[in-house]
Amino acid sequence: MIKSEIRKQFKQQRQALTEKDVNVFQDLMLIQFQELHLPYIQFLHVYIPMPSSKEPDPAPLVDWMRFRDLGLNIVYSKIIDSDCSMQHFISDDTTEFDLNQYGIPEPMGGIEIKAGQIDAAIIPLLAFDNIGNRVGYGKGYYDRFLANCRADVLKIGLSFFPPVSSIDDIENFDKKLDFCITPERVYAF
Repeated sequence: MIKSEIRKQFKQQRQALTEKDVNVFQDLMLIQFQELHLPYIQFLHVYIPMPSSKEPDPAPLVDWMRFRDLGLNIVYSKIIDSDCSMQHFISDDTTEFDLNQYGIPEPMGGIEIKAGQIDAAIIPLLAFDNIGNRVGYGKGYYDRFLANCRADVLKIGLSFFPPVSSIDDIENFDKKLDFCITPERVYAF
């Protein structure tokens, strides 16, 4: 299947999930994530889910990681529309957020860091395949962001659904995942 078909299908599948489904899947994904043996991470980039899209919420995973690694810095991004890039800010208890044009909370400021400082990123997606390719929302923000990260940055996706067999229209600039967490298992690529 091509990305546009996959986007349509998985948006529909997500919308069909009940609140109970989402809550159960979230709990199972946390259990799967806890089994993942990650190296020390100083800077973790995390997305904030769009409320209406029923995206997996990385917050429970982040809470667990903060408990495990007291020195962990959580990084949130702000979209820069003029060049489809993102700015990255370390978050703390005083960070204020404002909704962007997509309804996603973004940090209003803070300590900015460069993409090259980030050790791992939890990345939004609609679907992924058996070899770690992902289908995002089609704007390319995360592919551009990941292109500016170090080569060894860990790329972690979250999906309520298992992988599709293949994504037919992968481009050279598309960045593969290292892991994808689902309710059933962790996929390593």
